[in-house]
Amino acid sequence: MASQEATMGERASRFFDEADWFTRETWVGYGLVAPATILMLLIIVYPTLRAVVMSFQQRSFLNPDQYSWVGLANYQALLSDPVFSEAFIHTIIFTVGAVTTMYLLGLGLALLLRNNLPGLGILRSLSMIPWVIPPVVIVIIWTWMFQVDYGLVNLLLKQVGGPNKNWFGDFNLALPLVMMLRVWKDTPFVAIALLASMESIPPEYYEAAKIDGAGALQQFRHITLPNISYISMVMIVTEVIASFNTFQMVYIATGGGPVNQTEVLGTYVYQQAFSEYALGYAAATGMVMLALLTVFTAVYIKLENTE
Repeated sequence: MASQEATMGERASRFFDEADWFTRETWVGYGLVAPATILMLLIIVYPTLRAVVMSFQQRSFLNPDQYSWVGLANYQALLSDPVFSEAFIHTIIFTVGAVTTMYLLGLGLALLLRNNLPGLGILRSLSMIPWVIPPVVIVIIWTWMFQVDYGLVNLLLKQVGGPNKNWFGDFNLALPLVMMLRVWKDTPFVAIALLASMESIPPEYYEAAKIDGAGALQQFRHITLPNISYISMVMIVTEVIASFNTFQMVYIATGGGPVNQTEVLGTYVYQQAFSEYALGYAAATGMVMLALLTVFTAVYIKLENTE
């Protein structure tokens, strides 16, 4: 009996010692993540909640302390605003076009850089240059190249008898040109991410496929694509979010012109907040953007997990 009591006492003591250790370790862990959590709450969660509240208010940037609650009036106004409709359509076109082009070019570049050919090591390094250049510098370079009077593109066209064209002022070309800026900048990032994923595929997979008589296209379809699907999903979701929220390049290159032909939701929110001074209306537009991106991300991840 005494032996059993001693055994039970040892077990109880060991249990409390382990519980005490677990408690200490848990609080140490909480302490380590607390600064990052507090910072995230301050710079992400609080502004988002603040914008949600503001979207139900009529509030001016000129006098932000005075406001009135208007319910869903800002959201109703969005539905009847033709400029918002234009900006929304342009954003969808910009996002779909830019992300599709980026992924296809990035995939092609990754397949090229994967080969062990002379000089490809240098090409890998050079291919990252557009991605590390600041967006402002990229816009300045490209707007100079397509400048009406002394731009490089128009000078080359003159040499072959072509017209002197206002590229960023053309209704049909302005949006594709701005889209091209984003594609040029982010394609290397997509390519390097896909290349890293490809190089993690065991070479035995390809050797077995060759023995079975699979050609290069079959190997790409049945081995490469399935094994880079996760990174592809991450890249697509990341680039969709970035392209959908695009502002800097569009604003610097065209300011949303000519005549709203390159107006996207990012520049539209800016115009409403800092030109029209309608903070509540701008916040409502931002909430619509957030809701659309949340739905897209959830649906896309669900589809990828199902496959």
